[in-house]
Amino acid sequence: MTTLNLIVPCYNEEEVLPETCARLLDLLDRLILAGTVSEASAVTFVDDGSRDRTWALIETLHQEGPRVRGIKLSRNRGHQNALLAGLLSAPGDVLISLDADLQDDIEAIPRMLDAFERGAEIVFGVRHKRSADTPFKRYTAKAYYRILRAFDVEILPGHADFRLMSRRAIEALRGFQEVNLFLRGIIPLLGFPTAVVEYERHARFAGESKYPLHKMLALAFEGITSFSAVPLKWSTWLGAVVSVASLGFGVWALFIHTFTNLALPGWTSTVVPMYFLGGIQLLFLGLIGGYVSRIYSETKQRPRFIIERTLDSSHRDGIRQVDFWRQYDERIVDQLLP
Repeated sequence: MTTLNLIVPCYNEEEVLPETCARLLDLLDRLILAGTVSEASAVTFVDDGSRDRTWALIETLHQEGPRVRGIKLSRNRGHQNALLAGLLSAPGDVLISLDADLQDDIEAIPRMLDAFERGAEIVFGVRHKRSADTPFKRYTAKAYYRILRAFDVEILPGHADFRLMSRRAIEALRGFQEVNLFLRGIIPLLGFPTAVVEYERHARFAGESKYPLHKMLALAFEGITSFSAVPLKWSTWLGAVVSVASLGFGVWALFIHTFTNLALPGWTSTVVPMYFLGGIQLLFLGLIGGYVSRIYSETKQRPRFIIERTLDSSHRDGIRQVDFWRQYDERIVDQLLP
């Protein structure tokens, strides 16, 4: 029988965590009773260096029930790295990742499992309604997916990180060693049979969103620079266009100076081209710098996450402490967990 593991990244989620755990355990009980998944199925919370009582709550929930497991990262590494740590560390035949804020509809999980039984190795949860979001949020979300697709990034509109992955897909994901993570773009590259399950996005149960506008923009830039060289090509074409425009502007300025009395001596030919070309140069230097900084991060090959502690069913009487100063990543994490 299929063993299911629900992977839930958490960052400062003490307000919503008890309710999230209760609902997920209730769902597991129903699935086990129906014979859909095995009794070894579990919920794994990944604490991404929270500053509140998130980890203390995970410890308490673990002591109260054997199906609750925990992974504590040594520091905040960002949502994508925390999610990857859970996916590559947790056992199970099928892993489903979802957010801790209960915006992802957990009642879509049985339909995901049905799609898996029909042969899909990866099942994407796609939001078909966003009635709980503000108009600004809905507009920026649509613009976000349109921009990524315009830059030839293979991404599924309406899909975030609510997805099912089989063990075979997880092992294939292990082969991707990028430090600059954008899982929404990486997972479609795996190439396994996929399916889509639509659901309605709910309002956040409690707490505040961990993805404000500036983080959404940073994630979009990460996706573009990690999967597309189109901006660099555009910079070349724009440079050519600016050069032609500058030449035309020079001809126009010469005409005005020669045949009319409207020219201000020195201003047109100096100030306007200087500001225009300076702005274009700074814009694309920043763009190129974004690519170079990612190359720099990749060449250092630092661990994408460091696991400080784990809680699993074989260590319910206490917390297994992992040496904080040893840097572990997904390549050897299987040696840490049974």
